[in-house]
Amino acid sequence: MTSPSTAQRMDPTTPRPGWVELSVGLAIMALIAFVLAPQLSRLGMSGPTTGIVGGVVSGGGGLLAFAAAALVRRRSWEAFGVRRTTVRWLLIGLAAGLVAFAARVVAVYLVTLIIDVETDTQASYAAGAGAGLVSLALMMLTLAVLTPIGEEFLFRGVVTSALLRYGALVGVVGSAVVFALMHGVNEVLPAAVIVGLIAAELYRRSGSIWPGVLMHALYNAITLALLALAASAA
Repeated sequence: MTSPSTAQRMDPTTPRPGWVELSVGLAIMALIAFVLAPQLSRLGMSGPTTGIVGGVVSGGGGLLAFAAAALVRRRSWEAFGVRRTTVRWLLIGLAAGLVAFAARVVAVYLVTLIIDVETDTQASYAAGAGAGLVSLALMMLTLAVLTPIGEEFLFRGVVTSALLRYGALVGVVGSAVVFALMHGVNEVLPAAVIVGLIAAELYRRSGSIWPGVLMHALYNAITLALLALAASAA
């Protein structure tokens, strides 16, 4: 027996987020991602500092965009999937993080064999992860805690919730594509599609954003840990 979808679990008296919330949230996130974030390189910060600040911007930007979307019509937080879940779903979320990372390795390798894409988009994250234990800890806090929370609140809580009214395919695939495009057209794109698809499906089936948050957090933590190992071995 399959788990109930978000639509089935949601109280029918709780209105689902719609196009207004989706538009407001994505407009603010796009402003942060494509206008504010690129300006960080002009501040003269070191690579590690740029990586840490970038994590704060991505996670904080997601939370800011979510807050703006949620305040449009002041819906219950449960309408955005911010609800308790079971230990079973949290464990599934952690397992999905391992699956997402393995799939990412294969997908990125295949894409870079076929298409010439920008490959230094996460150079500041690599610099931050390899700059010592304090820098790595700060990177983990921003990119493996804050960023997953902020992005899952926005892209699953708002975007997936709004698109699921058109069915599972549109809700899951549509929100994953939007999530990926917000990361830009570069080597991160296939990985972002994979993370988006898995997180959206976790949300659809569990009715809660928290399994996706754990999946996303573990995925980012593994990535940072490997970047740190690579830097120490260099």
